[in-house]
Parts: sequence; structure tokens; C-alpha cells
Amino acid sequence: MKVERKQSVVLVPYLLQGHLTPMLQLGNILHSQGFSVIVAHTEYNTPNYSNHPQFVFHSMDDGLKGFDMSFPSVKSIHCMNESCKVPLRNYLVRMMEEEGDQLACIIYDNVMFFVDDVATQLKLPSIVLRTFSAACMHSMVTIFQQPEKYFPFEDSQLLDPLPELRPLRFKDVPIHVINNTVPEPVLDFYKRINDIGSSVATIWNTMQDLENSMLLRLQKHYKVPFFPIGPFPKMVPLASSTSILEEDNSCIEWLDRQTPNSVLYVSLGSLVRIDEKELIETAWGLANSDQPFLWVIRPGSVSGFQCAEALPDGYEEMVGERGRIVKWAPQKQVLAHPAIAGFFTHCGWNSTLESICEQVPMICRPSLADQLVNARYLSQIYKVGFELEVMERTVIEKTIRKLMLSEEGKDVKKRVVDMKQNIVAAMQIDGTSHKNLKDLVDFISALPSRLPPATPVVGAIMSSNHTPSKCIIESRS
Repeated sequence: MKVERKQSVVLVPYLLQGHLTPMLQLGNILHSQGFSVIVAHTEYNTPNYSNHPQFVFHSMDDGLKGFDMSFPSVKSIHCMNESCKVPLRNYLVRMMEEEGDQLACIIYDNVMFFVDDVATQLKLPSIVLRTFSAACMHSMVTIFQQPEKYFPFEDSQLLDPLPELRPLRFKDVPIHVINNTVPEPVLDFYKRINDIGSSVATIWNTMQDLENSMLLRLQKHYKVPFFPIGPFPKMVPLASSTSILEEDNSCIEWLDRQTPNSVLYVSLGSLVRIDEKELIETAWGLANSDQPFLWVIRPGSVSGFQCAEALPDGYEEMVGERGRIVKWAPQKQVLAHPAIAGFFTHCGWNSTLESICEQVPMICRPSLADQLVNARYLSQIYKVGFELEVMERTVIEKTIRKLMLSEEGKDVKKRVVDMKQNIVAAMQIDGTSHKNLKDLVDFISALPSRLPPATPVVGAIMSSNHTPSKCIIESRS
């Protein structure tokens, strides 16, 4: 599977933690296959270079000074894409002069859509990385084909099923909705990030065995080869941290003192914000459940507060050793710990995969974007989690006890164990993810170092009426 000579790939991640992590993991995967890896990143949320000595890093002027990037806006993302064009182009031109045909391709996060313009201008092959589920992507593509079919909608329709998108409801639309519709600029933005432009392939952090039907439908739409080589957390040969925030490793020592299969891990990720009321309701739900818990309260995640000062007076003393509260945790280590019995999660795709990989069932509390789709699939299709529809202390308490103590919770645990076994099988030598990774390595190695100026990139890989000999997501015996 190793490439015969050292080719370089340039990775361009989007700056949020949930996007940066899978791109760095992909870098480790490709490095293990013999490629040199260059990471061209924004100044905002610069990765920790010391955690990845095997990579070459290049910082790009991102034009984001003056923007609040704790929750990026469409305007700030457009500004970033415009600002990064010239820095990336200049860097690639220098690379091409120094390395010649050693530069194999550029792999970019779909939010960094400016890369397609740069790659086309320089006649370099580019590949898109999708950092979320195929189910989420399929829902967006379906909606964009006929947006008038979905928007605007009435409040009374929130629980109604979305046409053609079972099990999703109108409240689960993975797009930023304002007053039950999507403003034209926002709709245009989502269309832009879902368009692959002239890119020659798409890499997915998912598994063919898990999302094959969705991948097949999407490939018919995009008409380029797909490489589902997930789950990245388990395909990564190196376990270096990708976290931007400082991890509190002392919580592992606390977990070591707990009974096996007894602790609920609570974390709403690196982006979600909640209000004080939800924090209080969650606090009492955890306390009244009588179950041990490890709770991450990220600085800035509670509106109007820096960290845990919004908790009820004396709360930490009241729960005592049964509860541990930290600002940020080494999540992969936590989920792999034998004391963990459940995960109260926002259902970001990275967290979802990490939880399934460690056979940890979930309580689903989604907030926005792909989290809404993931939560519905976890609770309604895969049935490895319970969805929290109402953030009230009694509901939270009952849901925790149902997951941790009931027969229904045992059934959910069994199903997530079965899912984990399917993932293990996919990573074996004859498994789909392993085969797809080999095909991806061969595909990148065979790419022309410069694309002919008169040849449309997509047409060179697959015309609208032709399926390539290596359609990576075809069913395999």
C-alpha cells in the first residue's frame, strides 16, 4: 500500500476544532502511507506544531482580525476565503518551483472553497474532504435541489417529517434557519460549500458499511470517485492530540477511581453555547440521577459566563466525589476508559464516531447544523442513543437513568457494541475502509502533476454517463 516515492499532499483545513481534527487525522493516515504532508492553515486556531512533528506547516493571512470567530458568520467565512487566496497561491507556486511534480494534490475542507479557484488557476488536482456524515450531506443536497419545497415553513410543522428525508423533521434542517426560512445569502453560502467545483474526488470520514445507500445517491449527484475511509479516529496510526484547547488530564485519574461502566460523560463540544437556564437544568438533572458524571463546561460555552460560576451555589460540594467538572477533557481517552457507560453529547460527527468506536451509547442533545441530523439517525435509525427533546431537569434525570439503568438502555448498549464490531471489520485487511484507503493512495499517486488546461477536471475522472472502474463505494462481496 505504500507509495514508491515521496509525493507531497497539501492539506487546507477549516479553522474550527470539529473540522481541524479530521483533517489532521487524515494527514496522519496519508503520512503513514508514505506521503509528505504540508498543512496550510489560517492564523486563527493555529494547530500545535509540536504535536505533529511529521508535518510541514504554513500559516496563511486569513483576514479575520476584528471578527468574533467563537461562532463564525457567513460574512467572516467569505472574508477568510477571499483573504487566503493569494497567500495559498503564492505558497503553492513556490512549492511547484522547488518540488516540481512531487506535489500530488491539494486536499481541502469544503468550507475552504477558495482552494478550488486556486487549484484550477494553477492546474493542480484537488480533492474535497467531507468532515460530516453522508446522511447530513444528502439532506442538504436534497433540500437545495428544491428549496421552495421546504422553505418557508410554519411553527406548526416543526415536528412534521421532511419530504423525502425520513427520519428528519422540519426542526432538524441542518441549515441556519431564520424565522422558518433561509435568507438568500445563507442559501447561496451553503450551496457554495456543497459544490465541489473542479475537484477530482471526495474523501469521507465515514464507513461504506454504515452509509452505503447515502454515498451511492451522492455519488450519482457529484459524479466523481468517493473514498469513505473512516472512522478517522481508528484509522489514525498516531495518537497525537489535535485539540486547540488545553486538556485537563487529571480527569483520567478521577475516572480510574470509579467503578467500571458507571460514569456518564457530558460534553457539548467546542462550539455549542447554552444559556444559564439550560446549565441549571442540566446540573440538577445530573445531580438527581444519582449517577457518577464527568462534565465538561468549556470557557465561554454558557452565555454571559466564563465557565462554571453559573452553577448553583455549593453544587460541586453537594455532588462531591460522584461528579467531576473540567474545562476541557482528552475526549478520546475518556470515551475509551472502562469507567464510561454513556455519553451526553451534542452529536457532532467527530464525537459521534469516537463514541461508536468505543461502544459508548449516547444521550443526544443537538444544537445546530449536522448535529441535528446525526441525533435523529442515532436515536431513530441506528437506535444507539436517546434524544433529549426537552431540556428540563426531570426529563434529563429520567433519560440518564434510562440509559444507565434500564433494560432499554442495555438494548442500546448492545446495538452500539454491534456497530463497533462492524467498524472493526471494515478496518481489517479485507474490510471496506482498508480497501478504500489503498484505492485512495493509488488514486493520488496516479494523478497527473498538472492538469491539461483544456480538459475539464470532473470529465477527466468520470463523465456524467460513465462509472469509473474503481467506483470506491460499490458493494463488495
